[in-house]
Amino acid sequence: MMRTASTPRSAAAQYEAMLRSDSRQALPLIQAPTLVFHTKDYRPVPFVVGQYLAEHIAGAVLVELPGGDYLPTAANTRVMIDRITEFVTGERPPIEVDRVLTTVLFTDIVGSTELAASAGDNDWHKLLDSHDRVVRQELRHFRGREIKTTGDGFVASFDGPARAIRCAQSLVEATEKLGIELRAGLHTGECELRGDDLAGIAVHVASRVSALSGAGEILVSSTVRDLVAGSGIEFCDRGEHGLKGVPGTWRLYRVAS
Repeated sequence: MMRTASTPRSAAAQYEAMLRSDSRQALPLIQAPTLVFHTKDYRPVPFVVGQYLAEHIAGAVLVELPGGDYLPTAANTRVMIDRITEFVTGERPPIEVDRVLTTVLFTDIVGSTELAASAGDNDWHKLLDSHDRVVRQELRHFRGREIKTTGDGFVASFDGPARAIRCAQSLVEATEKLGIELRAGLHTGECELRGDDLAGIAVHVASRVSALSGAGEILVSSTVRDLVAGSGIEFCDRGEHGLKGVPGTWRLYRVAS
């Protein structure tokens, strides 16, 4: 940018003027609160220059920025905005959390197509309404958060994997009384917040785990099994499985009745 903004002669004149300028005597006269930014590895102006400024301006604060850009905003915009805000207001801006560690539960009704065909539209809709009421009641009881419905199932999240398993067990028992068999799958991982929805690989893993479970069965990933160690919940090893669209193999466990 500097090369193309001037001729060689004018550039030389600018550099000569900069090299001749000396502001050291003015530094002790500065009384305004001062924030000094300096990129650590900018070779033409060593970091000691920024240190010198901060040391000779009363009360100045020095912020070391990574990298070697001439323009510190090139790679450190977010850091600079946060530090400037903190410097001016006294408080650093809160971090916007767009990812959370959560346990994701998928459920769906086993053989829903066959049930719908045998029951007829009216009875099937009534059965679905009863199913939805029971699921939402149990989610409230176990402090789960409904993410969305999938027609004949639910996606929910929990801040604790043991409570998510207990809720899944309760759901299987409660829906059995309606003549419905549920399957459920759980996985714990970081999820991206997208409004009221969740996204990310952890959601896909939970969905694939649920798809491998059978009627009345609750499957969990090894992550969930490890996290609830000592909770009293028992598991049966279901071996390693490939999850469609998810790299690698995953060891799954069935929650014991």
